Amino acid sequence: MIFLVDASVYVFRAYHSMLPDMRDADGNPTHAVFGFARFLGDLIERVRPAYMAVAFDQRGQHSYRRGIYPSYKANREPAPAALTQQFGRCRELCRHLGIAEFVYPEYEADDIIGTLAGVMRAAGVRAAFITRDKDLAQLMRDGDLFWDFGARGQFGYHDIERHFGVQPERFADYLALAGDESDNIPGVPGVGHRTAASLMKAFASLDDLYDDLERVARLKIRGSGTLGARLAAHRDAVYLAQRLTRIACDLPLGVGAAGLVRRAPDLAALSRLYDRLGFGPFLRKQGTRLAQLPAAYA
Repeated sequence: MIFLVDASVYVFRAYHSMLPDMRDADGNPTHAVFGFARFLGDLIERVRPAYMAVAFDQRGQHSYRRGIYPSYKANREPAPAALTQQFGRCRELCRHLGIAEFVYPEYEADDIIGTLAGVMRAAGVRAAFITRDKDLAQLMRDGDLFWDFGARGQFGYHDIERHFGVQPERFADYLALAGDESDNIPGVPGVGHRTAASLMKAFASLDDLYDDLERVARLKIRGSGTLGARLAAHRDAVYLAQRLTRIACDLPLGVGAAGLVRRAPDLAALSRLYDRLGFGPFLRKQGTRLAQLPAAYA
């Protein structure tokens, strides 16, 4: 199994949960890096993964999704400067820990994770998605794992529908109908998550739904009599939203399974990094323990 980490979730969590009194020699805060390092070390010690990768978002105004919908994520406040400068150090940390790390211009961490999951699935390896982002649920297949490490429990493929109300394969279409407030995707007016989930239980996909809108009126859904007309009126917006909610799984990352094997940490490089960041003995001791683990488990 490959463990695919959605970095932003855990860097942000560390930034907001750790005391911001850790600073480097220049006075720059380093507490998010510390918390992220502790999280990665705890994860490796617990699961001892054979394969592992960490995906970072490229922070900027230009992206594939904003190119087709300029208001995409426009409701979000920019990351604080004290956090932004720590992301580069988190990437350096991953490299010294022996973990493949990726960022891809114009695309998001979700797309990197989707692509890497596809690479490993072709090699017969299942995926564990380490995240709290519900959007990644669409990538789940039988045998995979959805896990917000350190917080929520683990979800298998069949748990996704029980928890979110929709099967993984229909998740992107479900979000296109209901909208996604966190990403500033509006959805169809009057169609909430429950109605969208009901539609995705009745139809296999958006194409299936729009090929047979007349059947919507016969469904046992509140307001079904007028729902078909509303769906028809917002067809173009729904298909635009689908382009935003669907994770790209075909980025040219130029990596195969061999490039995703977890390596032993470089303790000397880690020590130099920790010296620069003003960290004490805790992470160094954890790094020594990680170096004593077998480099890969089947």
